[in-house]
Amino acid sequence: MQVDFYHLTRTPLARALPRIAERILANAGRLLVVASEEEVRVQLDQQLWTYAPDSFLPHGLAGGEDDARQPVLISGAVAAANGAENVALADGVWRDEALAFTRAFHFFTDDHIQEARLAWKGLAGKDGVERRYWKQDEAGRWEQAA
Repeated sequence: MQVDFYHLTRTPLARALPRIAERILANAGRLLVVASEEEVRVQLDQQLWTYAPDSFLPHGLAGGEDDARQPVLISGAVAAANGAENVALADGVWRDEALAFTRAFHFFTDDHIQEARLAWKGLAGKDGVERRYWKQDEAGRWEQAA
């Protein structure tokens, strides 16, 4: 299982998350996006519809009849009703339930850096868990720092 920590310093979540989702869908994967606050989930829903004028990213908010059919499902809980093997923790909060997935993306800003550091340390030495830390360079490109 792989956990990718994305420290959002230059690129907002609204731009970083769709790019990750596009790559997962291009490989016939599914993604669960988790945020505890309903307001954040609604914003993510709107942003995934409008992030690029020339793209379409099929997704839905959890709780509907078609949850199982959604390639990208936005939820308040780490429960993949869509059968996703990938999870994006979009609110800066680490959840150990993410370890049940093949890959987890933990997005956080400076507001949650202490929690991210604790999660990073907590995952050290766990069997079967590979950690990666991504940061942006001066030009805004993502580079693996650890």
